[in-house]
Amino acid sequence: MVHLVTTLLILLFISSAYAQAPPPQPPLAGPAQEYLDAHNQARAQVGVGPLKWSPNLENATARLAMYQRIKFNCQFADLNKSKIKYGANQLWAQGSSVGPKTAVDAWVAEKKYYNHEKNSCEENRQCGVYTQVVWRKSVELGCSQTSCVKNGTSLIVCFYNPPGNVIGESPY
Repeated sequence: MVHLVTTLLILLFISSAYAQAPPPQPPLAGPAQEYLDAHNQARAQVGVGPLKWSPNLENATARLAMYQRIKFNCQFADLNKSKIKYGANQLWAQGSSVGPKTAVDAWVAEKKYYNHEKNSCEENRQCGVYTQVVWRKSVELGCSQTSCVKNGTSLIVCFYNPPGNVIGESPY
């Protein structure tokens, strides 16, 4: 009888432990996972922790990308005028559609212009899209892409929360 009670208590403990575990996160859709993986690979190279995918940021980028498609034929968004409260990167492409990894790789390519010791870009070069990708304090990411068939262009927008590229601060 004692053995039966012990077995029942163990089974009860195990079943209650499983009942309290949170459900696993659903897998991300293909492009979302590609954006996230490409960003996190670049961050890992400089010792920065991974970003997490944010459906809220994804929705915000989707709205902005759609607005740019409808109103401005896939031109860059004027993020200062839009008063976006997130960090942001954009990529405009003409011709064939650009995939998530290719877009992030283009931003990360600016790494060669960034001097970490001086926390600055080479003279006459830009590296702000790279530093946003690897900004240590940014922890959430959301991205979207839209295409404009009429002129054969596409626009990719990624938002980062909290925003990076704070003047006087190093990204990592």
